[in-house]
Amino acid sequence: MKRNAIFSLPIFLAVVLAASLTSSAQTVSGSIGNGTVAKGGTARGTIVLSIPGNLHVNSSRPNSEYLIPTSVALSTSGGVVVSRVTYPRGVNRRFQFSDKPINVYEGTVRFPFTVRVPSNFRGNTVTVNAVVRYQACNDEVCFPPRVRNITMTARVR
Repeated sequence: MKRNAIFSLPIFLAVVLAASLTSSAQTVSGSIGNGTVAKGGTARGTIVLSIPGNLHVNSSRPNSEYLIPTSVALSTSGGVVVSRVTYPRGVNRRFQFSDKPINVYEGTVRFPFTVRVPSNFRGNTVTVNAVVRYQACNDEVCFPPRVRNITMTARVR
């Protein structure tokens, strides 16, 4: 019995490590326009979620109350206003673990929004904070949900 436990432990640790590395393989980045925005003007912002080829993440509407949807929450200060994020359509896929299709994101996914800077804005830069929550899965299992915080800045001209 002790011998089986000794041999099983490295296998168990390898599986846990692989799952951990796979579920954190996604990258989240973002930008505001070309890095500048005019006082009294607007700029297009984008959050980018990059998903490796062996994974997918649940879309913002995964077609199941039991799956965690992808969400993006934006915040800013100083009178700067951000629009709601536009969620792209996902792709319906069938998986071994589900009787009905699940709506997912694959590859590179962009979530656009708009930043509006008031004409009386005081400061040299605007900052937009984003909290991105998603659940990555492969064809057999879903990993624990992840939350990524990113900060985007743009120079005000």
